[in-house]
Amino acid sequence: MMHRCLRSAPLAFAALLLATRMEAQAADPSASFHGAASMRDQLAALEKLGLPAHALAAPQGIDAQAWTASIVPGNEPTAERVALGKRLYFDTLLSQDGTVACATCHDVTRGFTDQRPVSEGIGGKLGRRNAPTTLNAALLSEQFWDGRATTVEHQAGMPILNPIEMGAESEDEVVARVAALPDYRAAFQRAYGRAPSYADLRAAIGAFERTLIFLDAPFDRYLAGTGPLGEPERRGLVLFEGKARCAGCHPLNGASPLGTDNNYHNIGVAARDKDFEGLAKRALAALAEDASEHALDRLALATDMSELGRFVVTKNRADVGAFKTEQLRNVVLSAPYMHDGSLQTLWDVMDHYNKGGEDNPFLDGGIEALALTDAEIDDVVAFLFTLTDVRFAAENERALATQEARAAKQRPFKDEDLAMRRVLGFERRVLGAK
Repeated sequence: MMHRCLRSAPLAFAALLLATRMEAQAADPSASFHGAASMRDQLAALEKLGLPAHALAAPQGIDAQAWTASIVPGNEPTAERVALGKRLYFDTLLSQDGTVACATCHDVTRGFTDQRPVSEGIGGKLGRRNAPTTLNAALLSEQFWDGRATTVEHQAGMPILNPIEMGAESEDEVVARVAALPDYRAAFQRAYGRAPSYADLRAAIGAFERTLIFLDAPFDRYLAGTGPLGEPERRGLVLFEGKARCAGCHPLNGASPLGTDNNYHNIGVAARDKDFEGLAKRALAALAEDASEHALDRLALATDMSELGRFVVTKNRADVGAFKTEQLRNVVLSAPYMHDGSLQTLWDVMDHYNKGGEDNPFLDGGIEALALTDAEIDDVVAFLFTLTDVRFAAENERALATQEARAAKQRPFKDEDLAMRRVLGFERRVLGAK
């Protein structure tokens, strides 16, 4: 009944109804939706992380000039803007049915993801993409798996209007709901010196996300000479930079602290059963009719054309099936992996790369079989566990136990014939060889 009322009532009345509903939910802060931890529990977990009040100064390990250059002019992340963005990040008021916040899919207690293959939005709707973590997202050159947003401020406003995610019908509708609450009006005035607007709303969320920088891991302490790595982890680092070829797309150094080349690659995830040519033709036809940001956003999350990845943004044939190289920082916390959440463990990820991905006509030329042994894969995975910020040490240990147990029972992407090049991927694709 509430859903139908909101769609048919005048905007001001709809805002009043939803504001009333949010106030009722606030009386029960233990309530949760879509499998996420309650906002009360998430805020308690956030408090323990010791975030800075503002994000004006460069975080440790980040070049000060580069950090300043990344800040959107006019939206310097002051304490007032961060505080407003923090409140908005955890507020289900922004969604059409009052059940989804940014923190629903970017849950503090789940590594700032939802740890699901694909995310669930209003009405139980499922999208087609895995939710990347918001940890360190402000340091990425582009946002989303296909790079269709440039900054965290740009990205923050898009899920609110997506019909699969938060489902708001217009920017004005969202602003009216927020502006109906006096304390929000006062918070916007303190932060921006004016009444609430959609531009300032998404900018404030981005300001908060700029405080989520987590780059203090055992690996960093090892490089600084202030902490050790075990022998398996050190062997894994050597393999990471050498035989396993990870560093080609995941460089880890002062210029690339997140472990990403900020580029897009077709690595053959879920490619075996996808008609890329047919999907590309459909996408081009759809974009010819409507190439707006909202249309692109729906295409990426609500249709089979999601599998085209970067292509729907660039329309470049070389980008068919290509997705952003995700950061490796805190990677243990963000399982399952890849754009579709199809790989459950880091052992699955290594098995996928070891066999050279899934062969397809658009496979990146750098993807090839690695001939890694089981022991070598174990060492690389051990190294990857050293990239988790020390503030998540307990979560890191739990994830290790969970992933180890799962990998001991099943390795569905392991293929020694392909990995050791006893058979080539194109033979199976073209000739049907087993």
